[in-house]
Amino acid sequence: MQTLIDELLMQPSTDASACSAKDFKSPLDVRWCAGCGDYAVLAQVQKILPELGVPKEDVVFISGIGCSSRFPYYMDTYGFHTIHGRASAVATGLKIARPDLSVWVITGDGDALSIGGNHNIHLFRRNVNINVLMLNNEIYGLTKGQYSPTSRHGQITKSSPLGALEEPFNPPALALGAGATFVARTLDRDLPHLRATLKRAAEHVGTSFVEVYQNCVVFNDGAFDRFTDKASKPETALFVEHGKPLVFGHGQSKGIALQGLKPVVIDLQDGSHSVSDVLVYDQTDSTMAYILASMSQMEGFPRPFGVFRAVEAPVYDDLVNMQVAASRALAGDGDLYDLLQGNESWLVE
Repeated sequence: MQTLIDELLMQPSTDASACSAKDFKSPLDVRWCAGCGDYAVLAQVQKILPELGVPKEDVVFISGIGCSSRFPYYMDTYGFHTIHGRASAVATGLKIARPDLSVWVITGDGDALSIGGNHNIHLFRRNVNINVLMLNNEIYGLTKGQYSPTSRHGQITKSSPLGALEEPFNPPALALGAGATFVARTLDRDLPHLRATLKRAAEHVGTSFVEVYQNCVVFNDGAFDRFTDKASKPETALFVEHGKPLVFGHGQSKGIALQGLKPVVIDLQDGSHSVSDVLVYDQTDSTMAYILASMSQMEGFPRPFGVFRAVEAPVYDDLVNMQVAASRALAGDGDLYDLLQGNESWLVE
């Protein structure tokens, strides 16, 4: 066994610049339902990885439980398929032990926000250098159609036959409240936007959180059609960019302005307003990010997509390893045997 480990460690690194999307595809058959939005996310992740310059053997995908959590099987990289809701905890431990690795967490709305909610808020506040992709289909798909933490109020499901009573989580607002340094939202059916958002998240230093609207063709089909259909998309989807005004609608006919700290929709074609009245988005402004996230649950407003927040902050895994290095420099490496035989041990008879 030791000989095998030594041989593996001695193998040369992959030339990242010579890799293509095909090099990141697992030989295993992908077993999601035909038409599932997970296919689009998988394909775009495989396409951006060669552009990051990271050798294959330094990339790790970690998941919990759910349809999306089969992701590590379909990547020709290292990976862990962990237990329900615990992917972020496992990923944190790995990143602290091996800060040189590119670590990705693939999770769903149930896995991330229900049983895994506590782990994720602490991941966000610590700012561990990990990429989190939450594939949100607003339903529990793997267990056959129960309502999830993001299911809409009143939604009829197998576990809410009279309609879900809870108000859904607002994932970007939750991540912002926990202090996440990179928060974004994209869609499975807008491939250029999906790819660009994933690449930006991968390049961020610190925790990146990307909510992906992902269609479940079996148990919640069409949940996001109004944001993807050509006829309705201009009026219902707001694509934000740093340094650009928040405009939307057919022919960019509408905009988002502020009355105090309250967002309002203004008409840019009635002669009473112009683009100069529209809010110019700043991804480093936390207050603006909260306002943008809150629009997701406000009647009469478009749904925002893009990068809500992107700021620099100290990275937890760097801080931990700096602390360990400082301790070793002061006290030496220590000896486990001496520790076990020291003053803080007892013989129990």
